[in-house]
Amino acid sequence: MIEKKVERFISGRATITGRTNVGKSTLFNRLVGEKISIVTDVPQTTRDRILGVRTEKGFQIAFVDAPGIHRPKHAMNRAMVERALEALQDVDLVIFMIAADEPVGQGDMMVASILREKAIPAICVINKVDLVRKEMTLPLIEKAVHEWGMKEAIPVSALTGENCDRLLDVIMQYLPEGEMLFPEDYLTDQTERSIISEIIREKVFLKTQQEIPHSSAIIVERFQEKSENLVVIEAFIVVEKESQKGIIIGRRGQMLKSIGIAARQEIEHFLSRKVFLDLTVKVKKKWRDDDQLLRKIGLK
Repeated sequence: MIEKKVERFISGRATITGRTNVGKSTLFNRLVGEKISIVTDVPQTTRDRILGVRTEKGFQIAFVDAPGIHRPKHAMNRAMVERALEALQDVDLVIFMIAADEPVGQGDMMVASILREKAIPAICVINKVDLVRKEMTLPLIEKAVHEWGMKEAIPVSALTGENCDRLLDVIMQYLPEGEMLFPEDYLTDQTERSIISEIIREKVFLKTQQEIPHSSAIIVERFQEKSENLVVIEAFIVVEKESQKGIIIGRRGQMLKSIGIAARQEIEHFLSRKVFLDLTVKVKKKWRDDDQLLRKIGLK
């Protein structure tokens, strides 16, 4: 009798962590193979844990994009750090990201210390190697493995995809065999409303740059399917000051119009339907310390 060969199936969970602004969301989208997390150059863009599942022949990996670990100043930031630390629980592997184009700082050291204390299996990803000479990554690899106790250190560019295939192979080496954790066609735990609010927030970030981002939140008030081909969406952009409201609206409403057009185009691509998007700007002083509003955006 010929014994049937049983193929190995890798199935596990991996959290991407690190300080703010090292490219975690870019890597997350790259590894998942779809844009799920919004990406900007603004620190602390990711505010909540986001799950993205990649399923291929022979493996299924549930990746978690966690908020950057930082020293919080508001209730919102405290909630973000709590979510980031929660994302380190019940995972098979942690992917600890640092940036090759910046010196190792206190934020990196703080995350490394947390991982050591928790004794979680971790690899270090040295991102943004497209911005530096290759030899500049060698001291970082040495530090990650010998000082921080990382299993391995992999230089990559999440933006260009350089070395990301090798990174995926390395990740799979540290994940267990098992059954699928999710249905084969499952992609993310994010609802349509949450993805739409994040798309709008990304456009606010990209259009206003450093003037607004941390002071803004998005609340999708209405999501109504008018027909098979049309969805009506009403959303509030919440800011802390009247001056910020003026920046977002812009001269003769041009900034708000620009944000709306960019958001609508991406939402239409996401939903594969026409979208009528109505954006309103509201002022809510000190909203980042307002528990009721934080609950509305899912951080409480």
